[in-house]
Amino acid sequence: MLKALLARLNQGHRTAVGIPEALPDRTLGRPRFQPVRCAEGCSECARVCPTAAIVPGQTLDLGSCLFCGECARVCPHGAVRFGRSPAMAVRRRSDLVLSGPDLQLAEALDEQALRLFGRSLRLRQVSAAGCNACEADVNVLGTLTFDLARFGIDFVASPRHADGLLVTGPVSRNMREALLKTWQAVPAPRLVVAVGACAISGGPCFDHEQTCGGTDGLLPVDLYVPGCPPNPWTILDGLLRLLGRLEGPEAG
Repeated sequence: MLKALLARLNQGHRTAVGIPEALPDRTLGRPRFQPVRCAEGCSECARVCPTAAIVPGQTLDLGSCLFCGECARVCPHGAVRFGRSPAMAVRRRSDLVLSGPDLQLAEALDEQALRLFGRSLRLRQVSAAGCNACEADVNVLGTLTFDLARFGIDFVASPRHADGLLVTGPVSRNMREALLKTWQAVPAPRLVVAVGACAISGGPCFDHEQTCGGTDGLLPVDLYVPGCPPNPWTILDGLLRLLGRLEGPEAG
C-alpha cells in the first residue's frame, strides 16, 4: 500500500483543469470561413470536399465537414483556415452552416431544464452504425484526464435510467428502429446529443440509401457536436455549455 501511495504521489495531478484554449497541433479545430476572400469562379475547395460541405463563396456546413483539411490546403485565397479552438458545439443545426467567420456556440438549456439536468446528467450512448471513432472519443471522457463524472455527467447502461441519448453514427436503416425504441424508453423530459459529422448529417455516408442521414430527421436534437471525430475536449465543451457551465466565445 505504501508503494502504491508513493507512486501516486510521484505521478502528480493527472486530471486537467478547465477546457484548453487550443487543441494539439496535429488536431484541426474550429475553422474560420471568409467567403469574401473567394475569387469569382473559383471552386477548388468544393472540388476536393468529400461531403459537399462547401458552396464556394457562400457557405461552409460544419455539420458535414470531416475536418480533413483539404479545402484549406487547396484554397489559393485563404478563404478557409482551420484554427485550434475546441469550441464548436451548437444548439441549432442551422448554426453549423457558416456564411462567415463567426459561429453561434451552444447556449444553456432553459431554466426549467437546468433545474432537472444541470447538476446531474445521465446519458445512454447509442452507436447507430458508427465507425467507432466518435465512440472511442466519447469513451475516453471517462479517463483520468477528462474525468467526466466530476461534472455530474455519466453514461448509463439502461435508457430507463437515462436523461437522454448521445448518438454517434449516420443512423443506418438497420439501426433506425433500435434508436427509436431506445429513445422511447428514456423517461420524459429527455435530451438528445448528436456527436460527429455522421450523427449530424450522415458524414461520408450522407447520400447512401442505407442510412437515414443523421439523427435529427428522427429525433429532436438539443446539441450538435461537429467533427470527424470530435476531439474529446470539443465534446466536453459542448456538454458543459449545454448545462450552463461555460459561457462566451471561447473556453478558458
